[in-house]
Amino acid sequence: MDEKKPLLGSRPGMNQVYPSSPPYPAGGPSYQGGPPAGSYQGGPPPQGQYPLGSPQGQYQGVLPQGQYPGQYQGGPPQGQYPSGPTGKFPVDPPQGQAAPGDVQVQWQGPTPDTDMEDNPNAGPTAPSAPPLEKMDSVVGYSNIGFDGAMLQPPSYEESVREPPRREQLHDLPRIDEHEARQALLQHVAENCCYGKGAATELTLTDLIASSAFHYTLETFGEARSTAWAYEPYKGQVIDGPHNGPAPGPWDIQATPPAMFQNQKTFIEVPHTASVKPCHNCLAMGRIRCHRCFGRGRVRCTWCNGNGHKTEYRNGEYERERCHWCHGHGRRRCDTCHGYGMVTCSGCQGHCNLKCYIRLTIIWTNHLQDHIVERTMLPDHLIRTVSGQVAFSETQPRVWPVNHFPDGEINNASNRLVAQHASAFPSERILMQRHQVRIIPVTQALYKWKGADSDFFVYGFEKKVYAPNYPQQCCCGCSIL
Repeated sequence: MDEKKPLLGSRPGMNQVYPSSPPYPAGGPSYQGGPPAGSYQGGPPPQGQYPLGSPQGQYQGVLPQGQYPGQYQGGPPQGQYPSGPTGKFPVDPPQGQAAPGDVQVQWQGPTPDTDMEDNPNAGPTAPSAPPLEKMDSVVGYSNIGFDGAMLQPPSYEESVREPPRREQLHDLPRIDEHEARQALLQHVAENCCYGKGAATELTLTDLIASSAFHYTLETFGEARSTAWAYEPYKGQVIDGPHNGPAPGPWDIQATPPAMFQNQKTFIEVPHTASVKPCHNCLAMGRIRCHRCFGRGRVRCTWCNGNGHKTEYRNGEYERERCHWCHGHGRRRCDTCHGYGMVTCSGCQGHCNLKCYIRLTIIWTNHLQDHIVERTMLPDHLIRTVSGQVAFSETQPRVWPVNHFPDGEINNASNRLVAQHASAFPSERILMQRHQVRIIPVTQALYKWKGADSDFFVYGFEKKVYAPNYPQQCCCGCSIL
């Protein structure tokens, strides 16, 4: 069999070569959608508007779905697939007779010299973005591409503000010996390797109460970026420049669904849409098959393209014809059904694309904190428990804390507020919130079997930190 011979028969007018580059001029045609009467409204444009992939510009206008110039119109009748001895399948017809449904493979461009290995997991390559030079020029959106770049937010006009009035802080409740022992017993019960004997028998010698302070500052910011985007044109409404000038990226109103939560949304910039022929398939709606690379057939995986297999039976090796490919060594491509072309992934077979400028809005909550804890209790445990909220303020711009009894908290607040004021230059600050929590911490000193040790009870949940608990093991057993 001649590997370079087409798999299927030939028909008149089907020998043109699939063009490798768009035949339309640089800058490309642009249909602005919904323009003045008589312009393009989703149907074929006026004849002669742009030739698309046809010989000597014969075809003019948008190709109806499923129809391609000079090629087979649609698929063959159901059940009729190419067949025959020259790579046609599934069964050779009687000698001298034409194969039923004998039509030519639609792909007319370059193909590999040999059949490709059959890879059922092969996927189509992602279509590239349209050339930037074919995108429309929109006032206020120059020098944008398909990768969005963050925009500089408008300057913040700080109004005259007054420091808020802050209430006095209240003392925290303290725990007694009974509450400390019950908290330790609960901690032991939650650890299978801890024995409760020590928690029951130990003697508490002292309870040292203290407070940990947890300051948090949240800055809720909004960042915007613009980029060209495209999607298959299916006849949807086109909001183009004929409806007016496009608003600036920061003039488009958008409200976050919730404050102080990370979110993202996409908005089509008004009056920037247009309809353009698909660059990926040259407005044909179909492209070369990614599995067979346009040949319409793949190498048989059962016989590895040999057309036969050698089997060992009754102590002898027997050569038999491959029943999967009927001895041809190749099989019809299941992805394109033997036609060498598949639906374009860019326009999804609709031949045209809707191009527009897409605004991406990202709301980000930036949170930083500072913990003041002066015992041996690890600081990170303070974040996991609740305490008394000394104060909480929410404003477009907060004032640093300056009235807290602990000077370290005041210094941390001043430092973080000043840092957030300039830490996010590409974001517009919408709101800020800060608060100070006071978490009770009690160090319990005890004696057990002549040894001195301690544990900590912290938070309103009365969690326990007891790294030196005397009755613990690492084997997973229970100590009574």
